[in-house]
Amino acid sequence: MLCVVRRLVNHLPHRAALRVGQTLGTLLWIWDKKRVDGAEARCVRALGVGIPEARHIVRRSYGNIGRSVVEFLRLPQMKGQVKRFVTVHGEEHLRDALARGKGVILLTAHFGSWEMAAAWLAERGYPMNAIGAEQRDPRISDLIAELRRSCGVVTIGKGFDLKEALRCLRKGEILGVLLDQDPKDRGIVVPFLGLPASTPYGPVKMAFKLQVPVVPLFMVRREDGIFHDLHFLSPLEGKEGTLFGEDEKDSVRRSNDVLSEWIVSYPEQWMWLYPRWASTEAMISC
Repeated sequence: MLCVVRRLVNHLPHRAALRVGQTLGTLLWIWDKKRVDGAEARCVRALGVGIPEARHIVRRSYGNIGRSVVEFLRLPQMKGQVKRFVTVHGEEHLRDALARGKGVILLTAHFGSWEMAAAWLAERGYPMNAIGAEQRDPRISDLIAELRRSCGVVTIGKGFDLKEALRCLRKGEILGVLLDQDPKDRGIVVPFLGLPASTPYGPVKMAFKLQVPVVPLFMVRREDGIFHDLHFLSPLEGKEGTLFGEDEKDSVRRSNDVLSEWIVSYPEQWMWLYPRWASTEAMISC
């Protein structure tokens, strides 16, 4: 099915291809009732909104995912053209962080068009690496790595490959991290959108060990559905003048706080279908 969609969208003009993505995302929202119900319930709990508002947010979230998948599938033929669709804000934060010579961890979430953000960085000549996505079907994992490679983004392992991640940072390169994932019993439990969530702490640990600046990044899709605003924020800091990562739990909490702030501001741009709080909810119910 994905191969058919890939061939279709690569034969269409960009705007038409994204409309196909929007339609497919909306169709999935209609058909995927069990997951949609779960997404809406998470939205109600996390944002404190009513069911009608949650339904509206989740529907738009599915549409954004459809468009983002199409953009990702089209990256090989968009090589050199990604910048046409992106307006950048705060790039000086990234440049200043890289100038320290210790590499940079770019922190973000499954938000907006995150893979297109990585492609923009590579297109601009930044040495961009991204953590490999663990997929049930290895063919999907291979496709993700292939699409990233086509635009100059290096995939670090399949899952969190600590050795390779450290290597690229020691070379002064960029490591992109999606922190909004549930590592189950391998994480630190801190609030995410106000709810207890097991959260990966490996990036925070690396940041402290190597004194690497952690720069939050957010790719916000505009209302037209075609163009984006890419925001780089100033590096995260530790509490009361300490180095970021020195207090692991506090630094993980601060990381979640900045992700949560942007998700609250643009809730339809986050991937609500992912069961972010599954392991902590299971612990509470036991």
